[in-house]
Amino acid sequence: MDFSVLNEALASKSFNKIADICDNLMLQVAAEGVPFRDEWPFAIHLLGHIYIDDINSARFLWKSIPPAIKESQPEVVAAWKIGQKLWTRDYASVYEAIRELYTKRMFELLQSAYSTISIQDAAQFLGMNVLGQGWTVDPTSRMITVMKQAIVKEQKLDPGKLQRLTEYVFHLEH
Repeated sequence: MDFSVLNEALASKSFNKIADICDNLMLQVAAEGVPFRDEWPFAIHLLGHIYIDDINSARFLWKSIPPAIKESQPEVVAAWKIGQKLWTRDYASVYEAIRELYTKRMFELLQSAYSTISIQDAAQFLGMNVLGQGWTVDPTSRMITVMKQAIVKEQKLDPGKLQRLTEYVFHLEH
């Protein structure tokens, strides 16, 4: 799939054109019958509509995104969270949603990149209280010791177990 036009718009910071470019590309690939859902830049597409204040189109796009994409791409969910706040006219929460996404991303980046970091640098990157994240401050060196996050594994549900549970609940209800 050729995203060169979209990449050019992003590179030239023509953000007001992104929604139209994505809409046209989506219509083009849909007309050709090309499967595109897995590689489509849904977050950029959503943010393009939000940028030009076309919340109705962003909402329609959100509803058309397959659930598997929503589950596997947290940036799409984060982009829609901003759209939701705009849709409900909760403007104060728009800034909170943006800050939450940015802070979380910076926090994860710092955890993976640093074992110790100065207080000033952490404050600059995060804009939050590092002690609240379980980190410790060494008073002599004025450095923060980072607590590594445990790797969370997704638990897959066995279809056989789901079938047995469904039959059990059905039996209880009838």
